[in-house]
Formats: sequence, structure tokens, C-alpha cells
Amino acid sequence: MDSIIVENAVSEPTISETVWTQVGSIDDIPVLGSRVVRTPDGDIALFRTAADEVFALEDACPHKQGPLSQGIVHGRRVTCPLHSWVIELATGEAVAPDEGRTGHVPVRVEGRSVAIALGEAKLSRGGCRKACGHV
Repeated sequence: MDSIIVENAVSEPTISETVWTQVGSIDDIPVLGSRVVRTPDGDIALFRTAADEVFALEDACPHKQGPLSQGIVHGRRVTCPLHSWVIELATGEAVAPDEGRTGHVPVRVEGRSVAIALGEAKLSRGGCRKACGHV
């Protein structure tokens, strides 16, 4: 899987300004698949649903940091390839009974062009909130 590399893309937006970084075309993301964007702050996985919706999450499952970009996209969710945790693409939240959240990045699609708002990324770097000790 090819990656998109974003260097020096993070800038400080003003209170009313969102800085969007172009990361390619929706056609670069396979239907029911993903593409990785490498940023100075970590890898972001772009996901495309069967309905051509695009979502962006930190490329790390909240459980044991498995690469979500290698998971299976179904509906508006992705299943982690390591331990089958299911993550909501719109929020980064784990689906019950699992608990946890991965970082979510705002996405904008105009025509076929995809952009992400890196300055507004909610990268978690956290773990699960289960009694498994991975907090």
C-alpha cells in the first residue's frame, strides 16, 4: 500500500480558521479500503465506504495499537486486524463491549479531492479503558 507523506503541514490556525491539507483524490482510496497519510505527528488512515464517504482516524487501534489501515471496512466501521476490535469510523470509538477511542481527524471532500484538518486532529495516543491494563 502506497502512503502519502505530509511534511511541515501543521500550522497554527486562528480561532476561526481551519487549515486543510490536500492529501489526494477519493480515487486513491479503495472502496471499502484505506490509505495511509504519514504526518509529522503520526500516521493517519483514510477510509472509504461503499457509499463513497471518507473518514480519517489515527492508524492505531485503541486496544494494542494495531494498524487500522490493514483492517476490514464494513459499513461505517473498521475491524482491527489484530484482535477484531470494531471501531466507528465517524468517531474513533470502539464498539461495545470494548471501550476506548482512537484519534479522529476532520475530513473534507470537494469533488474528488480529499483534505484533512491536521491542526484539529484529535489524536489520542491512549489505550483502552478496560480492565486489561492497557490504559
